[in-house]
Amino acid sequence: MIRRRSAPLSAFAMLVLAGVFVPAARSQSPAPDPVASSIEQGQTHLDESFGLRGRHRHLDVHVDPDSQTHFKFDFRTFYFDREKYDDSVSKAFAAGGWVGAKTPFFLDRFSFGVTGYTSQKIHGDSDEDGTVLLEPVQAGYSVLGEAFVDVRLVEGLHLFAGRKEFDTPFLNPHDNRLTPNTFEAVVIQGQTDLGPDGATLKYGAGYFDRIKNRNADQFISMAIDAGATVERGVVTGGALYQKDDFSLGAIDYHSADILNIFYAQSKWELPVILPIADHAAPSLAVQFIDQRSTGDELLTGGAFAVQQIGVKGDLPVGDALFTAGYTLASGGADLRSPWSGYPGYTSTQVEDFNRAGEGALLLRAGYEIPWIEGLSTYALFVNGSDPDDPTEYRKDELDLNLQWEPVGEWLSGLSVRLRYALVEEHGPVTRGLRDFRVICNYGLEY
Repeated sequence: MIRRRSAPLSAFAMLVLAGVFVPAARSQSPAPDPVASSIEQGQTHLDESFGLRGRHRHLDVHVDPDSQTHFKFDFRTFYFDREKYDDSVSKAFAAGGWVGAKTPFFLDRFSFGVTGYTSQKIHGDSDEDGTVLLEPVQAGYSVLGEAFVDVRLVEGLHLFAGRKEFDTPFLNPHDNRLTPNTFEAVVIQGQTDLGPDGATLKYGAGYFDRIKNRNADQFISMAIDAGATVERGVVTGGALYQKDDFSLGAIDYHSADILNIFYAQSKWELPVILPIADHAAPSLAVQFIDQRSTGDELLTGGAFAVQQIGVKGDLPVGDALFTAGYTLASGGADLRSPWSGYPGYTSTQVEDFNRAGEGALLLRAGYEIPWIEGLSTYALFVNGSDPDDPTEYRKDELDLNLQWEPVGEWLSGLSVRLRYALVEEHGPVTRGLRDFRVICNYGLEY
């Protein structure tokens, strides 16, 4: 089979030319603020789900989505270097990103969006594949990842159909490489005000037929992507209640004869006893995950059921954010996340700490460095326990992150990020994994 390769110069030209149309654009950030949030890049939690993001994921909320055609442009370079437990190496240097546009609503009802994505190799040896920056083996790609219609059924209720990004815990962009996951789907999403006390209900439901993975140029069946040998889609539905500083929600994903995933989460801010931070308060969040086989059990050929519980607390103190979290998985099977980044509170740069019977404790500290505007850092450590499988062993992970987002008119939209992770596996012989990444991102939306 001959793999079809994309044209690097044409793809790069598409990205550069798009910048001509966004001279007054607003900036975006591809990574969470490490001081404002302890959520890892690539994750989506329920309080970030069900948004009416047909215009674009990062567009400033004060921009009227009906007034004009919106453009988005994101250019990234990414260096990835991982030395694995067996001393093999995955390494590549690549550039890419995306260009997209979304029209105003015609007849106050119909809007159309389209986004092209590309990733092109700058350097990468064939025997160092596996970075997920490029297609196997170290091949560039380009793909029309979004092509959708946004139908405003009534105010606050939209129907999306076609290829599109979506944000939920187990169906999301997993945007921590050069291009994100996108899906072929039909989805309804809405938001309703529940009364004068400020409570809202966000909700969504839909059918997801196919997925384009982060480093792919083709859409494949959701069931095939999960590891089955038959084609099945995923039916999903969920809701999120929010009032003041409290939220509670749940969502379910069902693929016939393959897999059912249920996710629930609650989060609330705690009373501020001492003035520990400006405009911020301590918060506590809990999560519950249930995964099990369905119908004819075609994913593994047998029945399985596994759960994970998690709790996380955030404590802002001045320019710092301190976090502690704990997760515990039941036995019987490892948890899965075939269509997303894993949303567990102890999922980090390398490991998810979601193997059968595995518990994990996370400690994290983020800090905004005051003497260099836009510079921030965080460090985290996860201590894992032995999983149930006697052939696998407990792991610890240390992550270090340094991120600079310069301010100013000419540098708005630029970010530079260095990420380092060290994982140790404590078996009969202690083995290590090292992961180093350098990401430069320039993103604009207009």
